[in-house]
Amino acid sequence: MLLFDTRLRRFFGLALLAASAISLAAARASDDEKPAAEVEKKVAKDAKDDEKAGPKPRSLFDGKALGDWKESGFPSQGRVEVKDKQIVIGFGEGCSGVTYKGKFPTTNYELTLDAIRVDGSDFFCGLTFPVKPAADHPRRDIEVKDEVWPCTLVIGGWGGGVVGLSSVDGNDASENSTSQYKVLESGKWYKVRLRVTERKIEAWLDKEKVIDFTIGDQKLSVRIEVEESKPLGIATWRTTGAVKNLEVVAVDKPDSPPEEDL
Repeated sequence: MLLFDTRLRRFFGLALLAASAISLAAARASDDEKPAAEVEKKVAKDAKDDEKAGPKPRSLFDGKALGDWKESGFPSQGRVEVKDKQIVIGFGEGCSGVTYKGKFPTTNYELTLDAIRVDGSDFFCGLTFPVKPAADHPRRDIEVKDEVWPCTLVIGGWGGGVVGLSSVDGNDASENSTSQYKVLESGKWYKVRLRVTERKIEAWLDKEKVIDFTIGDQKLSVRIEVEESKPLGIATWRTTGAVKNLEVVAVDKPDSPPEEDL
């Protein structure tokens, strides 16, 4: 009888030990699963936050080298150099500039940069950019697949103060409905923001909206002087200018009011 009791106690002891081991293993498994679940939850939250925030900007200049930017090759091209995280476009006898050779959208995008007139008295940022016209635009060339028009946002032209689009129906920035005069200081950085969709072009200097242009049935082009800037380029006219902080971001809701994220 004593032997039986000893065996019984030993059996229940082993059973209790086994149950404890199973319980401990389950607890450890639960602890292992908890961090994984938390990681999954964080990933899902980050994805949701990213969706709310919209597309992320893409840098077009790393501040160290020209990269996909190349000298435009104007006949009077001034010297171009990277200095102090800026692209400095040197004084030329006419246009000087850089042209972007990398991948760039043709519609539904926002391009931002900082620009400054270092020396001279004319435009320090002639920003040439692509515009894909709407499929139903009456002046599209039906024989050209994925037709893209060039256009230039002129900042500080015609003696230093004209701002406008060049060209609209062949009329340059001094002659069309977008033309306006601004007092633009040399030695001051201006935040330039350009928003392009199939039907509209908008632009801001700092927080002031300076272009609010509906394309309608009008056709866009560039002056022959800046042909080398196409499809995306920045030029100056007898002026030394500099640009920095160049970024592009997709416009995921072209019809939404852009002022919301100013």
